[in-house]
Amino acid sequence: MEASKQGKEQNGEQLTAETPIPLLTPYKMGNFGLSHRVVLAPLTRQRSYNNVPQPHAILYYSQRTSKGGLLISEATGVSDTAQGYPDTPGIWTKEQVDAWKPIVDAVHAKGFQPNGQAPISSTDKPLKPQIRSNGIDTADFSPPRRLKTSEIPEIVNDFRVAARNAMEAGFDGVEIHGAHGYLLDQFMKDEVNDRNDQYGGSLENRCRFPLEVVEAIVDEIGADKVGIRLSPFGSHSDSGDSDPDALGLYMAEALNKFGILYCHVVEPRIKNAEQNCESPHSLLPMRKVFNGTFIAAGAYNRAEGNKAIANNYADLIAYGRLFLANPDLPRRFELDVPLNKYNRETFYISDPVLGYTDYPFHESTA
Repeated sequence: MEASKQGKEQNGEQLTAETPIPLLTPYKMGNFGLSHRVVLAPLTRQRSYNNVPQPHAILYYSQRTSKGGLLISEATGVSDTAQGYPDTPGIWTKEQVDAWKPIVDAVHAKGFQPNGQAPISSTDKPLKPQIRSNGIDTADFSPPRRLKTSEIPEIVNDFRVAARNAMEAGFDGVEIHGAHGYLLDQFMKDEVNDRNDQYGGSLENRCRFPLEVVEAIVDEIGADKVGIRLSPFGSHSDSGDSDPDALGLYMAEALNKFGILYCHVVEPRIKNAEQNCESPHSLLPMRKVFNGTFIAAGAYNRAEGNKAIANNYADLIAYGRLFLANPDLPRRFELDVPLNKYNRETFYISDPVLGYTDYPFHESTA
């Protein structure tokens, strides 16, 4: 066999020298021309002191910038009532908007509530203590306050204003966080939402608030700049659902009405250093009915990502921990070289360098 036609098999991945790497093929997402399909997933890092993005985020995000790649910034609060962790960024004040601008420019060039209030929720049921990322310590949470029906339009407007602010800061678009036990996810899931108004009970009612947020943001900045992240199969922070397949399918179909740019969905599997559990559920039904770009996330490696793209299971693949530890992840995928190992103990510390901007590039380790 000629050398140019010799195959290379690694981790169950069969590629030849003549075969393009699926993850590194171009993709047209609405008005955006992407040079590859490796996406930086949103990752909470807790380095935005007093909820203001800091200058060290310029280096963090620009390190992970590749020409024509999609980066999704960390979860960002739309109001002072939206902070679930300390030192997470916001975008509801001018100071925050101005702090985001140099971060966005750099990429393009290359119970924490106010006044001691209870966190808002779909319910007033308290959240059980959660094990922290180190697997040892527990975190206790303040009891939530059930949002009044009359207050929900105010929260919808907070999202609208935040989207407008994001555009002012220079972002190319916004991703609505409807996953991982955050507020919109709490309304969608029947294990959390125990309301008896028009925002509770039936699947349609539980999804009403998230879809009102989508509609408001689309009206504000245009559907071609809007994405959403969902985790219908997740049970983060006691936010599970009795029929996640029906929930995911309903949302995928309902989102088509607004013509948004993409739907970003977390896989129905648990896969981390401690456990690897496959699920009988699949994102494929959602993929088939959603009309826009479909992004899959959930502990993918290089081989799995290539397989998902090659089989048309998703258009793009989002990487979290691997991209956190490998700022040049697309390049490493291209070269098929070893990856840095991530250090879970530094995920959420406040240090502006350690575990944040000090992961080496491949060239510096070679």
